[in-house]
Amino acid sequence: MLEKSFGLFYYLKQTKNQKEQRRYVYVRVTVDGECREISIKRQWIPDQWNSKTGRATEINEEANELNRYLDTISNKVNQIQRNLIDDGKPVTAENIKNIFTGRGQKKHFILEAFQDHNRQMKALIGKEFAPATLTRYKTACAHLNNYIKWKYQKNDFEIKDLNYEFVSQFVFWLKTERKCGHNAAIKYLGNFKKIVLECMKRGLLANDPFLGFKSKRNEVIPVALTKEELIRITNKKFDIERLSHVRDIFLFSCYTGLAYIDAYKLRNTDIVIGIDGGMWITTTRQKTNSSTRLPLLPNAIAILAKYQDHPKCVSKGTVLPVLTNQKTNSYLKEIADLCGIRRKLTFHIARHTFATTVTLTNGVPIETVSKMLGHKSLKQTQHYAKIVDLKISEDMNTLRKKLEMQM
Repeated sequence: MLEKSFGLFYYLKQTKNQKEQRRYVYVRVTVDGECREISIKRQWIPDQWNSKTGRATEINEEANELNRYLDTISNKVNQIQRNLIDDGKPVTAENIKNIFTGRGQKKHFILEAFQDHNRQMKALIGKEFAPATLTRYKTACAHLNNYIKWKYQKNDFEIKDLNYEFVSQFVFWLKTERKCGHNAAIKYLGNFKKIVLECMKRGLLANDPFLGFKSKRNEVIPVALTKEELIRITNKKFDIERLSHVRDIFLFSCYTGLAYIDAYKLRNTDIVIGIDGGMWITTTRQKTNSSTRLPLLPNAIAILAKYQDHPKCVSKGTVLPVLTNQKTNSYLKEIADLCGIRRKLTFHIARHTFATTVTLTNGVPIETVSKMLGHKSLKQTQHYAKIVDLKISEDMNTLRKKLEMQM
């Protein structure tokens, strides 16, 4: 390919009906004698312009800023020329102008990219992602859609226009308009950030709009049942069968640490004879796709035996007749009221109870607890240890007061 002549020239141009002293600055791009002019959207005074060098002559900050901007324009045009050569595309003045001004180029939008991501994730459900993960990304995409309509009155937003303000105002909108808590807002922002980073890798966005934005979550210490509350629920006699049923499933999770979905899907084939000759659970956590191996405690084994002939278990091949999550948590609220437990009782509290009250408080090493919970790193388990520390602190304060009364 023969090398083509290439040149840039800056000049001032008076447009029609322009009466003020300043003139618009244009750049003329010339390739092999073919010329195209581009307005750079700046104005300057003819008396302070060198027509030979194509630069402002006055020595002040405004002139210096304009000249620096013209240098930036030159660098951008030169880069466009190099990209056309590298891509094997025709280097013409028309092509350079079209790329510089954005004409003829495909526009890329953030909601479109988000929806494409979600479609691909849906195809990988059960292989790389859990259904709950897709649900979270769909919710984040819906929030982003509503935010763009609310703030910009648009149906989508160009990826190249994403900036720090867009990110910070999105979080503000989530907290104010959608009433999301801080951690929930940061969670949705994290889903959005994944899409943005993918766009950057594809070359659709030059600068990181998250640069300088602090997105740290507030630490939340998980809630667990105390030993006394666990005993109270265990010993409570319920006249209503459905409450007794849900209580048993809840207690099974208290003694195994299984999350709701993992207890729901637990099958007979997941119960094996372990290295010690006892019954073990060997399964894979749906949320993280990490393996879980844990020996069953007598309390959990007794619950399994109680429901082994349950019609629902027999027909589905599952270990426990678990109800829907919504019904389970609704009935747990009744159970808490009947047992005099003054806190919101949800199924996930059972997992927290296993980690703290059942294991850590009784001296099981945190590394072992982490393995049984199916955590991928010890850091995920360490926040449970803080519950134990709080309990130690409360017990020591109680002891301290007793000692003071005796003195």
